[in-house]
Amino acid sequence: MSSWANSAGLDLHLELRAAVTPGSRGVRDELLTALRDAVRSGRLAAGAALPAARSLAADLGLARNTVADAYAELVAEGWLESRQGAGTWVARDAAPPAPAGPARDAAEAPRHNLRPGSPDVGGFPRAAWLTSARRALQAAPADALRMGDPRGRIELRAAIADYLARTRGVRVRPDNVVITAGTRHAVEILARMFGAARPIAVEAYGLFLFRDAIAALGGSTVPIGLDDGGAVVSDLDTLDVPAALLTPAHHFPHGVPLHRTRRAAAVAWARRVDGYVIEDDYDGEFRYDRQPVGALQSLDPDRVIYLGSASKSLSPVLRLGWMALPECLVDPAVQAAGGQQWHTDGLAALTLADFIACGGYDKHIRRMRAVYRRRRDLLVARLAPLAPEVRISGLPAGLHALLLLPDGAEADVLRRAEAAGIGLDGLAPLRHPDAGSMPRGDGVLVNFAGPGEHAYPEAVNALCAVLAQK
Repeated sequence: MSSWANSAGLDLHLELRAAVTPGSRGVRDELLTALRDAVRSGRLAAGAALPAARSLAADLGLARNTVADAYAELVAEGWLESRQGAGTWVARDAAPPAPAGPARDAAEAPRHNLRPGSPDVGGFPRAAWLTSARRALQAAPADALRMGDPRGRIELRAAIADYLARTRGVRVRPDNVVITAGTRHAVEILARMFGAARPIAVEAYGLFLFRDAIAALGGSTVPIGLDDGGAVVSDLDTLDVPAALLTPAHHFPHGVPLHRTRRAAAVAWARRVDGYVIEDDYDGEFRYDRQPVGALQSLDPDRVIYLGSASKSLSPVLRLGWMALPECLVDPAVQAAGGQQWHTDGLAALTLADFIACGGYDKHIRRMRAVYRRRRDLLVARLAPLAPEVRISGLPAGLHALLLLPDGAEADVLRRAEAAGIGLDGLAPLRHPDAGSMPRGDGVLVNFAGPGEHAYPEAVNALCAVLAQK
């Protein structure tokens, strides 16, 4: 026989041999053995409360005295402790110590982590987020706690549509917004939707996570060139592809915006071949020196698929992203995603919807934009003495800067940085393996947003010391 018993919110599962007859001496011995094994194995930790004798007896179909006697014997043996009115619990010295966790490689957690991919999570607006979470949960209908619209909660889709129209110039209705578990998830959905028959065009340098995601689904990618004007859109005319994945507002990793003539050319290509531009607007809110570059999607909502997420603005662990889709692609994208909202947290979606609607999101973006601008300026000032050997690209926007290095210097700088406890990423892994004769260069990416406020100056000093080494 077995039981799940409950006391003070704790469940307890015990297995007794079914052949033992309740009320016999044997069932008491079985109960003693099961409890000792639970403590000895660590399944019942030191201090863990046990169910009241009456509750456990009822769950197991035993006499109350049988359980009470077993508890008393285990108290006498030192396995358990008990006090009148306080219940029974596992003795402090009875349970084995918790196993030590595996040793961590120092390289996995550098002292100064300047790798791109994360904002300053220390700046996460905890109090405002908690207020929105409480308000959203109190206002949520019961239906919000069920699997609902496969596009995601209407509250968040409406808030996203309004926010994107106001801040990025995106033209979209809530019905055409699909909530995703981040941008990689969105790329996976689109890769399934477009199929593997033809490759998807990507920039010669770009986030390898997207290339890997497409490849994992049986698809492939083909690179187009890159220069000071951003992606070389004219390369698309030589390719047979259904879509091109671009970072028009702020190229990753070089930081240049797509030239205005190429923005128009990208849309014209999509119209001409009945294809689509996939616009990854990964950090569009963070522009420092001039008016933000509007979303490419505004030029033609029927030919541009807009991708965004909360990963850079709030935190990557929220796993909340969004696609603004042409009308004709909404249903295919939903089906490619599995036909349900399996991957996102509905309560987090409601919270973000409230956070946007009440103005908290805008306030947070403005505050962090000022923080990141100061950090960027500090980085520029500290690196100035190292010019011209170290040149900086991508400064007008984003959360990282690209430090361009002399030819052949990238690997050596990364090696010295690792030895100094600095986490850096180089350009080499971001280059498409089929880029061939397309121009290459050496460089490292510096995330000026990720480190905590107090840790950042020291991280910059350590970086400059590494770069100054000959």
